Amino acid sequence: MYTWESISRPGTIDDLVADAHAAGYPDMTVRRIHDWIAKGLLDQPRLRTRRRGSDKAEHSANQRRLLLLLLDKRQQVTHLSSLAQVPLAMWLWWDGYMPTRQAQRAWVTWVGRGRRNQEVARDGALGLLEQVGHQLATPTAQARFVRITTELGNGKALTVRGRAELLDAVRDVMEPDTVFAASGLVRALGPAQTPMTVETVVARIEAFCAALGRTLDGKVDAALLERARAVYRASMADYLAERGGLAAEAGQLADLFREPSLQEQFDEAGRELLFVLGMHLIHRRPQSQGQGQGPSTAIPV
Repeated sequence: MYTWESISRPGTIDDLVADAHAAGYPDMTVRRIHDWIAKGLLDQPRLRTRRRGSDKAEHSANQRRLLLLLLDKRQQVTHLSSLAQVPLAMWLWWDGYMPTRQAQRAWVTWVGRGRRNQEVARDGALGLLEQVGHQLATPTAQARFVRITTELGNGKALTVRGRAELLDAVRDVMEPDTVFAASGLVRALGPAQTPMTVETVVARIEAFCAALGRTLDGKVDAALLERARAVYRASMADYLAERGGLAAEAGQLADLFREPSLQEQFDEAGRELLFVLGMHLIHRRPQSQGQGQGPSTAIPV
């Protein structure tokens, strides 16, 4: 069986097609390779020039291996945009495998537009509701929370009125009146060092909103993406050092702090980068525009 371990040197686009065919993917074509390059699934090849004329451009050995990984993962996903998380994850975790220019295109592909970015927002809303929703929250409150949070996926700025509505929707699912109205208590989930309250959940949603809006406006350049990666790596290092203690104190959120499988890490790479990018954008605003500090980026998303 032809696998990525068989590849040890750069190759032309014809070599990439041959790699795919040898690995059992006969539908791969030159045209599809070009499409995947445009989407950031693969990087642009390196041009080779000679004194007279030029040779065919070459793709690195890493890109040839990446193609085989993408072809394997393609069988597990519904949308091609989901594949963009593979190069994104490799760029996020390791230096030297994927250039930032490729990560930029992969990022735009993963976020998408129209129905795609609404799916990203809805998936995030449902996941967050599962984490923080109270068991006695009404179906109406849950549906409102998902609707409002998903609508923020259109990239529009969160207004003062919109934030107030969001705050109300989050409170309805986290602190339903039937349980909390009379007592006046505030619900806090997770470890004492990084409690998840209504305000921190709102800040998290604001982060997603800020990152989506910036991306849809075409304003996430290489420098900003690299700063977000630096923040992610620093916060992840802190989180890994503290994970054991956080898990012990997390209560019903303990599952958030378990060690994820490699597949789960790939599947969450886009959302993790989205959250960290959003928190970076929020925290670098002038203080007069800020809405509070929000949750620590050391909390997994």
